[in-house]
Amino acid sequence: MLASLLIGAGLGGTPALAQTKATPPAAVPPGAPETPYVDPDKAYLFAHMTSEHYGVLYYAVSVDGLHWRALNGGQPVSQDYHGHASIAKGPDGRYYLVGNKSDGDRLIRFWSSTDLIHWAPYGTYEPKLSNIPGLPNALQRIGAPKLYFDAPSGNFLLTWHTPTVPGVPDDPERYWASQRTLYVQSKDLKTFAAPPKRLFNWDMATIDTFVRPNDDGKGYCAIIKDERYPSYNWTTGKTVRISCGPTLLGPYPEPGAPISPNFREAPTLIRAPNGQDWLMYYEQYAGASYGLSKAPRLEGPWYQVSGNSRMPEWDRFSMPEGFRHGSMIEISRKEYDAIVAAFPEGK
Repeated sequence: MLASLLIGAGLGGTPALAQTKATPPAAVPPGAPETPYVDPDKAYLFAHMTSEHYGVLYYAVSVDGLHWRALNGGQPVSQDYHGHASIAKGPDGRYYLVGNKSDGDRLIRFWSSTDLIHWAPYGTYEPKLSNIPGLPNALQRIGAPKLYFDAPSGNFLLTWHTPTVPGVPDDPERYWASQRTLYVQSKDLKTFAAPPKRLFNWDMATIDTFVRPNDDGKGYCAIIKDERYPSYNWTTGKTVRISCGPTLLGPYPEPGAPISPNFREAPTLIRAPNGQDWLMYYEQYAGASYGLSKAPRLEGPWYQVSGNSRMPEWDRFSMPEGFRHGSMIEISRKEYDAIVAAFPEGK
């Protein structure tokens, strides 16, 4: 059983048994076969949707953060949840999941779980989107809410994007160009400290924003999608970018160079099992494939990793077809074993 869990599902045949030593393997020559490092105490869960069932909750798992396997026979793991899955572990040890029925849903909805297997409704929050400073005429639209628990402040940070103008057939991108990232904070996801505010003071369309601590405890980094349409004026349009600031709420400077190619979205971030690399996944939309970029620090340098290509010997990651938006989290091997038992691959 253990050996089967340590084999990554690659293309072009079964890869070698993954590393389980205490120290990561040495770097291999460029393009040479690489055995991924595995920490025997860690694994990863990817809560996501699929191209066929938008907004529905599915699970995939990985032991190396690079090779992913769909669970539950490719069927949903919840009949209740809807949204762009985002999971945060709270101070009480419980997991919290956020979503909404659609962008037009007036409510942001929460679920909770002790084991990542059984989810129960936890509550709702209705943000008041009128009179937001710096965002006049906000539409009552709530896009892709994301959740993060910040241990130093004891607050959950809830982010989402809201537009100010509707799209029209001859200019559909004006709707997306008007998206701005909003946030609120809460100690318990029952009460919220203040009305929604803008997270960034620069005038750029942003969606899919989430925040993580910077390396070595030096502030925080906001991972965003630059939602402007690509052009010679906006060469960074529709890419994943990062902005790092001194506190959870910034101030965040304008983001740096793109981490992804154009027309990528829904980024999700994990720390590799070796503790030395960041792995940033992002979707080539709409649902075409997933890409991956890698860096030793959140502020870079980042490079794109080969995967799902026609050169299997170069591939460093694999992702089943049809996966769409979601979030990846690190879990314990005990949690991993329980989730795989509850939602077997071949069910």
